[in-house]
Order: sequence, then C-alpha cells, then structure tokens
Amino acid sequence: MKPTPFHPRTSELLDSYDWNEWSGWLSANVYDLNPTHEYLAIRTSCGVFDTSPLYKYQIQGRDALKLINRVITQDVTRYAVGKSMYSPWCDDKGKIIDDGIVAWVDDNSFRMTTAEPTLFWLEDNAINLDVSIEDITEAYAIMAFQGPYSREVLKRLTKADVNGLKYFSLMDIELAGIPITLSRTGFTGDMGYELWVEPDKAVALWDAIFEVGQDYRIRPFGDYALDIARIEAGLLLAKVDFNSSTKVMYEHEKSTPLELGLSWAVKLGKDYFVGQKALIKDKKVGLKWNTVGLEVDLKSLESIYAKYGMPLSLPYRSWGEAVPVYSQGKLIGKATSGTWSPMLKKYIAIARIKPQYAKLGNQIEMEVTVDAERHNAKAKIVKMPFFNPSRKMS
Repeated sequence: MKPTPFHPRTSELLDSYDWNEWSGWLSANVYDLNPTHEYLAIRTSCGVFDTSPLYKYQIQGRDALKLINRVITQDVTRYAVGKSMYSPWCDDKGKIIDDGIVAWVDDNSFRMTTAEPTLFWLEDNAINLDVSIEDITEAYAIMAFQGPYSREVLKRLTKADVNGLKYFSLMDIELAGIPITLSRTGFTGDMGYELWVEPDKAVALWDAIFEVGQDYRIRPFGDYALDIARIEAGLLLAKVDFNSSTKVMYEHEKSTPLELGLSWAVKLGKDYFVGQKALIKDKKVGLKWNTVGLEVDLKSLESIYAKYGMPLSLPYRSWGEAVPVYSQGKLIGKATSGTWSPMLKKYIAIARIKPQYAKLGNQIEMEVTVDAERHNAKAKIVKMPFFNPSRKMS
C-alpha cells in the first residue's frame, strides 16, 4: 500500500497503528484507541481527515459539459461555474454504479471525485465527443477539514473571503502562502471544507493548519469517527449501504438512486443521461425499496440484555453489515449501517425496507444478537438526516 502525501504527519500521530487499505493507499482507521474523541472534534471543534485516496478525474474540452450531463443523474445546467454538486451515476438499467462530487472548475473543465475507478466508464461515454479525461488522483492531496471551528482556523491563515464561500462552492486561494483549491464540501454533515493541494506542499499545509488549530483543540480523525458522523448525517457509503452494480453479480444486490432516497439528485426531466429510461419506468411502476432512518428503542434493547443478567451494551463504533428488520415478525428489509450517536444520545441506523412499511413513526423491530442468540429490539422509523446543524450550510 502506498503512503499518501500527508503520511509523514498521519503516521506520527497514529498511536493505535490501526491502518486500512483504501484504493491501494494507507488510510487511518483511528488515531487513539477509541474514536470518540476524534468524533467529538468533528462536532465541537475541528478535525482533519486525509481524503487523498479518492479517485480524481479532470474532464475538459468543448463537450465536457455534455459528457458530465450524460453520465450523472444531476442536471449540471442548474449550477454555475465555481459550484460543486453531489450526484450518483447509473448503468443502463438505472442501477447505481457510484456516487461522488462533480466540481465545475471553469467553462469547459470539471473535476470528479469517485470511490471506485471510473476512467474507463467515462471514456466509454465520451466516444465522438470533443473532450479529454485525465486521471489526476496522484496530482493532488486532499485534506478534509471539518467542524464548527474550521472556518475560524482558515480565516487566520488567509486574506481570502472565506466567509463568502457558500455551501458546495469552491475557489482558488493561498493558505499560509500555499496555493490550494478550497471546496465547501465534506462527508460529515457539519460545517467543513476540503482542501486540494499539490503533493509536495501537503506537509506544509498540514503543519500550518495544526499550528493555528491547536487553539481550537484540533485533532486528526480516522475512518471510524468519520463513519459515525456520516451515519448521523444520513450519508450513504458504497460497499456498505449500497453496492456498485459493476461489483456484484445478482440483481437483488443492486439498487437504484430512487430506492436509496436520492430522488432529489435525480433529474428525470433533463436531457438524456445513462439509466434515465429505466428510472422513469421504475418511478411509474413503483419502487421496491425505500431507504429510511431507524431509532432503536433503548428500553427494549436493555430488556433483552437483562434476560442474560447483563447491562445494556451499545456499539462504541459504527457497524456496517446487513441486519434483518421486521414488522410483527415478518421480514421487511435490512439495516445496512448503524451507530450509537454520542451527540444525539441515540442508537440510530440506516435501513432499506419495503415501501408499505416506510411511513415516519412506524414501529418495527431490528434484530440484535446476544451470546449467539437472536432477538428483536423495538425501533421506529425517523427522518434522515438524524443530525443536521444549521452551521453546515451557513
């Protein structure tokens, strides 16, 4: 596995030495032995996450806009230069391949970040178009700088109008004299930014951020803390909450963006995009699944543990395996990820269930296992995101 440009600093701070592999790169799971402190930095101060392993593509040329609008479900023409947008993209059957952020850099240039390699698919859709597609994954390091005090740190390092940078917008600035692209985006559901920097300047950027950030109790955070935050924010994770249609064999393993609750990012009325006809048909026929939030009843869960003479046990970190969900003993779907929320003091989960059971407030059950025995804990369907602070967009 390759070290990212920030590795000289992340490796020094990783007391747990708990790494994972992310697209061939080393990525930190947790810096301390418990992710709670890192999570709290995201929610109460500010934290840094190394996002460099994301695949990054530069799409430019006379037909760049046409290509982007062909492959994603969003309508790029609703946006403007200097804006970013979240979007899924689908195969011909309307099944989600991946999702990511598309940034409109200038008139004929876009940047796309993806979790899975997407170059060949973009090239297949670019046939007969005047456009170039370049893999720039190793040309930039990315630092996700998240938390309610992230803006205050940035303001002390630049003369640029950071206050004026709106949600999902980007601009080129100098931070502590280092040229970067600053993007008002992130995967935590909180106030935050993503900083694009050339690899040879990554360590200097890290040092500048941390020097000022010490006044705000800055911390690096890893995948475990990020996963708690993104579940609270109702953000879906590939390979956990959905599968790429290119990575699985069977139809029941695939999902459409509509089934995943992403209809707001699917503009069926725009000009042609890949999977459009299939999605229009699915919407008319009716969806097979709805994606919802669950809140597990703690008294119900406590009573299950009490049968064993055990105190209530809650997950100190998130989980991401399929867990059956029932209504009056009947299987109606599955929870795909869940966590104890330290901020909300609730046990929450993201689930995919049959539409007739998906009404807000409905009482259902989620399976729990204690000492190899399975039980059903009470839960109710709630609105997502679970946590949605106003500062996220301010």
